[in-house]
Amino acid sequence: MPELPEVETVRRGLLPAMEGRIIERVEVRRRDLRFPFPDRMAERLTGARVVGLRRRSKYILADLSTGETLLVHLGMSGRMLVSGTILGDFHHDHPAPAKHDHVVLDMEGGARVTFNDARRFGAMDLMSTDRAEDHWLLRDIGPEPLGNAFDGAYLARRLSGRMTPVKAALLDQKLVAGLGNIYVCEVLHRAGIDPRRRAGRIAPSRVATLVPLIRTVLAEAIEAGGSSLRDYRQADGELGYFQHAFRVYDREGEPCPTPGCGGRVARIVQSGRSTFFCPRCQR
Repeated sequence: MPELPEVETVRRGLLPAMEGRIIERVEVRRRDLRFPFPDRMAERLTGARVVGLRRRSKYILADLSTGETLLVHLGMSGRMLVSGTILGDFHHDHPAPAKHDHVVLDMEGGARVTFNDARRFGAMDLMSTDRAEDHWLLRDIGPEPLGNAFDGAYLARRLSGRMTPVKAALLDQKLVAGLGNIYVCEVLHRAGIDPRRRAGRIAPSRVATLVPLIRTVLAEAIEAGGSSLRDYRQADGELGYFQHAFRVYDREGEPCPTPGCGGRVARIVQSGRSTFFCPRCQR
């Protein structure tokens, strides 16, 4: 599933095609994805201007001139692809309709934004902009890891007394928004913390080191366009490149990159997910 860097990369790729522009035509090609589409979605979107395009956790939110906000979740395999407009140095013509192109937005200026989702675990919904934070998918999400509300004191307070493994705690979207399996593995390796350690038994001084590391890893991943492992693509169809900078994720059996460590990356399963770490230098 795309994590915060991938979703932020897609949002940035959509900005020149969508923000400030009118949605001139909408084609909805099925009744639902993971959930049913909202009533009259095509009608409610047609003619609306996108006044802002923002991200909350792993969701893209398009605020509209109608007072509504379009929520988009990419799910496991969803893509928001732009065609018919110049992105960087490239001009992308409209491709022929594909089997899994479920929603098509024709934008003012000639751009087309297509939501493609082979597995159909993605979602779209419409809600009142002034009550967006109360939407059932958003209301319980924790602070953004790149925002001011997320700091060492907050994280130490939320981890205090928790007996779950620290990796599971950091994946809890109620504690912090947008972190997923890849980036938590990478952060814990840089911090030298064993992902199996009980979250409440990590010293506050070590917890405090996690915050700048989380921000650094996320910033590096966004700069690299996210990580492309299976289905993820940027809005222009290009791959992300952060997977080439992984230190431990998907590196089972390879030498640990920590200077002087001499260990090898191991893989274990936690809560049904693969965890990659170095048993020698992560404690």
